[in-house]
This record gives sequence, structure tokens and C-alpha cells, in this order.
Amino acid sequence: MIPVTTVNPRIRTPRLEVRERILAAATSEFARKGFAGTTIDAIADTAGFTKGAVYSNFGSKDDLFFALLDEQIAHRLEVVAALAGDTVARPSMREAGNLLMQEVLANRDWQLLFTEYWLRAMRDSQVCEKFVEHRRAIRALIERTVDQLDLHPELDSEAAAVLVLALNNGLAIEEFTDPGTVPHDLFGTVLQALAAPDSQV
Repeated sequence: MIPVTTVNPRIRTPRLEVRERILAAATSEFARKGFAGTTIDAIADTAGFTKGAVYSNFGSKDDLFFALLDEQIAHRLEVVAALAGDTVARPSMREAGNLLMQEVLANRDWQLLFTEYWLRAMRDSQVCEKFVEHRRAIRALIERTVDQLDLHPELDSEAAAVLVLALNNGLAIEEFTDPGTVPHDLFGTVLQALAAPDSQV
């Protein structure tokens, strides 16, 4: 008699896919309800998993925010790094700024979430401690990227990283508060003004 092998019909979802679906669900829920109004239960329901699955991948709602922040920064750095790595035409600060402004305009919901979380960090010292630590790491990443561009001799990469972040957040506030206020080439224009003299074209 041939033994019967029982096959479990349940196929386990790969961990990477689980993580990606949870992040996508968090993005959707945060966009609709904001950080404060979103619950882990809602994120789990939207992702199609249990609350336990969310916690096994992310320790808290704050961890989800920082994971999304990492994704935003990584994508924008990739865009600029690809430009800086162009061996055919030397990239300009203007081009980098224009690309970054396109990313701002395409991510209104993210910018609102970031601003909400920044307020949370300013009002809670424990949250602020982690937020500051994360911002320092982000600035270090940006420093390494902008260092590949033609900076003005009097502008070091550390100052340039701070400027890029400040422009990103400041221009976003003005544009999303009163759409059309910010010329879409302003980010690039400002960065180009801080480029090395021989690259200011």
C-alpha cells in the first residue's frame, strides 16, 4: 500500500513580500488618516495580515514611519547618485535640484506625514531622540551623495546636506499650502547658485 502524503494547502508568504505589503498598507493608511489617526489594526487589515504579523516585522507604528522615511530617502539619493554617475555629461547642481523638486511634488502625502511626525518629535523628548539620531544618519548619506557634485569651494558637503533638506521641507510647505507659489525650477536654481564657479552655466 502506497502511503498517502498530506500536503499543507497553506503556502507561507515570503517575509520580504509581507514587509512590502505592510509598508504599502501603512502608506495608504497614513495618507488617509495621518500618523495619529492610523492604527496597527487598520494597517494589518489593509495588508491582509494579522496584527501579530505587523509587529513581527515592525516593533511599533514609529518603526513603520522610519522604514517609510528610509525608502523615501533611498529613492531620492538613487535619483541624484544616478545623475552624478553619468559619465557622458557631467551633472549640474541645477539638474539635481530639479529632480529633487519633482520628487517633492510627486509625494504630497508623504510630506504631510513627515511634517506631522516632526511635530510629534518636537513635543516628545523620547521620540525626538530617535528622530534626531535618524536625521543625523540621513544627513551623512546626503553628504556622501552631494560630494559627487560640483560644490562651491566655500560650501562643504555637510552644509550642502543641511541646505538640501531645508530646501526640500521649506519649499514643500510653501507649495502644498498655496499650490503654484513655488516655481518648479527654484530648487535647482538655488543649488546651481551654490555650485563651483566653473560649473555655473
